[in-house]
Amino acid sequence: KNSSVTIYNSGCCGMAGSFGYEKEHYEISMQMGEDTLFPKIRATDPNVAIAAAGTSCRHQIFDGTSRTALHPVTILKSCLK
Repeated sequence: KNSSVTIYNSGCCGMAGSFGYEKEHYEISMQMGEDTLFPKIRATDPNVAIAAAGTSCRHQIFDGTSRTALHPVTILKSCLK
């Protein structure tokens, strides 16, 4: 299976560990994700795998875009099948 990688200057997801889950930080956390990352993900074809190494980043991406991001190693493993 042929695969290619595109690296985006994606900014920050805004989560920073549990920061974005704290009530007083939630709004700013989502605003940070909306600055660059979330719009780029929404503009990406739904068949494109989204990679994010951080657990909190993957959760924030899902919460902000409804897209599932995978750890890069998980994506690489699927390319070996």
